[in-house]
Amino acid sequence: MSSMLLEAKEVHTYYGASHILHGIDFHIRQGEGIALMGRNGMGKSTLIKSMLGIVRPRHGRVLVRGDDFSKAPTYRTAQRGIAYVPEGRGIFPNLSVRENLLMSARAGIDGRREWTFDRVMSTFPRLGERINNGGWQLSGGEQQMLTIGRALMTNPDLLILDEATEGLAPLIAMEIWRIVKEIRRTGIATVIVDKNHGAVTSICDRAMILVKGQVVFDGSSADVRADPELIQKHLGV
Repeated sequence: MSSMLLEAKEVHTYYGASHILHGIDFHIRQGEGIALMGRNGMGKSTLIKSMLGIVRPRHGRVLVRGDDFSKAPTYRTAQRGIAYVPEGRGIFPNLSVRENLLMSARAGIDGRREWTFDRVMSTFPRLGERINNGGWQLSGGEQQMLTIGRALMTNPDLLILDEATEGLAPLIAMEIWRIVKEIRRTGIATVIVDKNHGAVTSICDRAMILVKGQVVFDGSSADVRADPELIQKHLGV
């Protein structure tokens, strides 16, 4: 099986007449971590949605494990070991924490069940304290933990986090980053979108910066951290 999990080749995506992505190339291999960065409106979420089939690129190809998935329905991408934590979380508010987790439980594509209900509980002790609460009763941080935990219950090879700590209090954000580091240590590949470039580049070995739908940097996270001019030019407020 190819070590390449997800690829975009010369992807152009439009919203109506607006040309959002301009011929983007992207790839991530097993075990790799990529910090996907850029100011608001630069195309980060659109790139993720284009690769997952939520938004259809007008030109270019999307490959999942080497197979052309450019026209595949989104559920097929999920079945190939790719889990997505969207901006806005998307939990089921009328289900309990337990029900939200168990409804998504399944083995990975090679039959692995490393992420069990008990393991998710030990990773997210705060959820254990809320196990019978409805999703609507959780705080924003707890909802984010639940969404990540639900994604892990699918035993993915690739976890995509879009705006991982958006709108969360600093202490809760720190807890999310601690959990993401723990997940990275298990060998799950990750793509993380977040405004905190310091946090994401410390967790991910590779960094990609988008400006107006084009890749302006694709290299090591260490190179980003060592270049304050690059950070200010493309990521500064």
